[in-house]
Amino acid sequence: MEELNELIDERRRKLKELREAGIDPYGHRYEAKDLARDLLSRYGSWEEEKFQPEIPVSLAGRIMSLRRHGKASFAHIQDRSGRIQAYFRAEEIGAQGYGLFRRLDIGDLIGLRGKLFRTKTGELSIWVKEFELLSKSLRPLPEKWHGLSDVEIRYRQRYLDLLANPEVGRIFRLRSAIIGAVRDFFDARGFLEVETPMMQPLAGGASARPFLTHHNALDMDLYLRIAPELYLKRLIVGGLDRVYEINRNFRNEGISTQHNPEFTMLEFYQAYSDYKELMELTEELICQIGTRALGRLELEFKGNRISLEPPWPRYTLVDSLVEIGGIAPKDVASPEAILDLGRRLNLGEKGMGWGKVLGELFEAKVETQLIQPTFILDYPLELSPLAKKKKDGSPFVDRFELFIGGLEVANAYSELNDPLEQRRRFEEQARQRELGDEEAQAIDEDFIRALEYGMPPCAGEGIGIDRLVMLFTHSASIRDVILFPHMRPERA
Repeated sequence: MEELNELIDERRRKLKELREAGIDPYGHRYEAKDLARDLLSRYGSWEEEKFQPEIPVSLAGRIMSLRRHGKASFAHIQDRSGRIQAYFRAEEIGAQGYGLFRRLDIGDLIGLRGKLFRTKTGELSIWVKEFELLSKSLRPLPEKWHGLSDVEIRYRQRYLDLLANPEVGRIFRLRSAIIGAVRDFFDARGFLEVETPMMQPLAGGASARPFLTHHNALDMDLYLRIAPELYLKRLIVGGLDRVYEINRNFRNEGISTQHNPEFTMLEFYQAYSDYKELMELTEELICQIGTRALGRLELEFKGNRISLEPPWPRYTLVDSLVEIGGIAPKDVASPEAILDLGRRLNLGEKGMGWGKVLGELFEAKVETQLIQPTFILDYPLELSPLAKKKKDGSPFVDRFELFIGGLEVANAYSELNDPLEQRRRFEEQARQRELGDEEAQAIDEDFIRALEYGMPPCAGEGIGIDRLVMLFTHSASIRDVILFPHMRPERA
C-alpha cells in the first residue's frame, strides 16, 4: 500500500508540473480516424518498402506499455479495437514534445498522428510526428496488467478488468451480438418489441421475493418487477398478438454462480399458439444465435461439448426422473408415492405439496445431468399457477423448461386464459402466502379483469439472457457476463 501511495504521489507531481507548464492534462475532442485492428489487418503483412509514399494515420487510446531509450522510446497504445506500437523520437516531436512524453505514464490516454513503418524486429508501428495528452492517469494499472486475476477486483472494478483482460471485452461484445440476434429473430416474425413497468403495485408473474420501494408523490409502496408477464399478457388481450421484451428483473434472493439479484430476461408471447409450437420456435431461435454469434452450432461449456443441432430430446418431468434420474417408476407413480420418496430423501419441507416435492426431486436427481439441449415437459399445477391444465384432466400443465449445460435456460407454457380459474389459483397462492410462503403470488385484480374481456389462446416464454451468454462464452459464473454484478460492501 505504501508503494502504491508513492506511485500516486509521483503521478500527482507530474500532473502539477504539466499544469504549471500550461498543458491541459485533461484534453478535449480528438479526431482519431484509424483503429489499431484495422491498421494491423490492412498493413500487417506489408514489407517496409511498401510504406512509400507515407501512409498517414491518427489514433487515440491508452498507453499500455512504455520502453524509454534516451532520445527514442516505444509504447503500445490500446484503443477499443486492439493494440499497436508507437515510436516516439525526440528529433521528430521536438524538445517540448519529448519533454511532455517524459511525463507520460502507463495508463495515460493520448491522441497521436504519424506514419506507418516496420521496425527492425518486424513489428508494424506508428512513427509519431505529434501527439496530445488527453487524460492523465493518477493511479497505476495493476502491476501485472496483462493478467488481472483477483475476482474481487475484477467484478468490483470492471473498468480495470476490461483494460487488463482482452477476453472480457470479447465476452461483452458477444453478449451485444446475441441480443442483436434475438431482436432480429423476433422482428422478422412480426413480433413487436415493447416496454412494461419496472415498478409495479403488485409483484406478479413469477414465484420470487421482490424488492420493495416507496413512491413519495403518490404515497404508495411499489415493487421492482420480478417478471413482466402479467403486463405482456394484458397487451395480448389488447390485440397486440405477438410481443416481446428484453427486460431487467429484480429478485430479492440469494447470489450464486447462476443467480444475481438484477438480471436480464427475454419474454415473448404469441397469440393462438401453444407450448409445443414454442419448442420449435426456441430451437430456431437458439440455433440462429449460434450461427450469428459463433458461426457454428457447437458450444463448449464446463468441459462438455454441446451440439445445438435440432431436434432436441423431450421428456416429461416424471419420465426424466425415471430415465435420467434412476428413480424407480413405482416411486413416482402417484402423489402419495412422491411424498413418501421425498421424506426418505429428506427433500421438501413439512406441509409441502407433492408437486413441489416433485420439483425438488428433479433438481436433485436430473437437472445437472442435462448437458445437451433437452426439453422437460408437463409440470405439476402446484408449480405453475399461470399455466393451462392439460386436456387429459391430469394434475399437470402444458409447460416446458429447456436445459443446456445443466442450466435452466428457458421456461414456457400455454397460458391460462380462464379468468375464473385464474382467480381460484391466485386465491390458493394467497393462502400459501398466509402460511408463510414469501414467494407465492398476490391476487392481481386488474389482470383478472383483463382476462374477463377475453384473452385468445396464447403461449409465452422466458429465456435467461445472462445464462444464454454464459453458455455461448464458456463462462462458469453469471458474474462473468454481467458488467457490474452485485457485490458485498467494499471493505475499508
